[in-house]
Amino acid sequence: MKFKSLVMAASMAAMAAAGAVQAEGVKVGMITTLSGGGAGLGIDVRDGFMLAVNQAGRSDLEVVIEDDQRKPDIAVQLADKMIQSEKVDVMTGIIWSNLAMAVVPAATAQGKIYLSPNAGPSPLAGKGCHQNYFNVAWQNDNLHEAAGAYANGDGLKNSFILAPNYPAGKDALTGYKRFYEGDLAGEVYTKLGQTDYAAEIAQIRASGADSVYFFLPGGMGISFLKQYADSGVDLPVVGPAFSFDQGILQAVGDAALGVKNTSQWNKDIDNAANAAFVASFQEAYGRLPSLYASQGFDTANLLISAMDKADIKDGDAFRAALKAAEFDSVRGDFKFGANNHPIQNIYVREVIKEGDVYTNKIIATGLTDHADAYAADCKM
Repeated sequence: MKFKSLVMAASMAAMAAAGAVQAEGVKVGMITTLSGGGAGLGIDVRDGFMLAVNQAGRSDLEVVIEDDQRKPDIAVQLADKMIQSEKVDVMTGIIWSNLAMAVVPAATAQGKIYLSPNAGPSPLAGKGCHQNYFNVAWQNDNLHEAAGAYANGDGLKNSFILAPNYPAGKDALTGYKRFYEGDLAGEVYTKLGQTDYAAEIAQIRASGADSVYFFLPGGMGISFLKQYADSGVDLPVVGPAFSFDQGILQAVGDAALGVKNTSQWNKDIDNAANAAFVASFQEAYGRLPSLYASQGFDTANLLISAMDKADIKDGDAFRAALKAAEFDSVRGDFKFGANNHPIQNIYVREVIKEGDVYTNKIIATGLTDHADAYAADCKM
């Protein structure tokens, strides 16, 4: 699919009057998951990104969108096509860390800017950092670190933890353990895409745990939560936003009510940009935005802010404009650390019900101005 932003002469004249940079256009290649397991995540990133593009009304911004089907080999083929045939300037969109590790290093080595709206594997934040790679979401460990800190404050002392066996899953449990001060009743890595968790729930039941921490994004989280609720295991559950985000909650229902989870964004963050985003997303798509939609929206607005300051053909100037991050983030204050990953607040949310809609509300700030643990290993 190809999407081109709409523009009117009046908006272009206004930009010129405001001193916006008039330079060559920017072509964006978005590779994301639009079918199969996890498609909802990619759809939300795409929809958030395109909402910002269309609101900006830029005739000098073209977006080419492809479906990676959550398959690394397909993602690599699409990246090669976008770089060699489509001649894109900027790449974005990948949801899954194993796909990011297959695509991002090669893309940045070929001089392409990569803006991550989701996946934040630790190697790309540390020794594998690159001047062309900017993560607009988080480093994978971040939300899990906040959950570990929350568990301490909530008196949880013997957690059973589980996540899928892929880079983001390993980062997740590493992040939780980095801040969690209690004991571990068990630590299990499941198959990526797994839907039957009877064996894991049996392990939890027999473990003597006082709580469960899990990272299972997309359909994996839906399956686990439903099975856990039906199992009769009555232990408090903590997780990151990925397991309790807007799309997941409607499928899980009452089983998620009251669960605490961590996120750098929520619809009730009190700033004008966020209020406008939530309202306009609902108007455009007929649903509440998710964490993923907010990240897509911020990613597009970061790119547009750089386009207003520099020509994409001037690599150093364009990277500096991205690094400055002079845009109105839905998170409020937004800044990059030395390794081009965000320094930001991570919040604790609680799952609630508003009318017939399951959603989250912020109940605390888990970590303030939090940076990732790998920046010191980045030698940019």
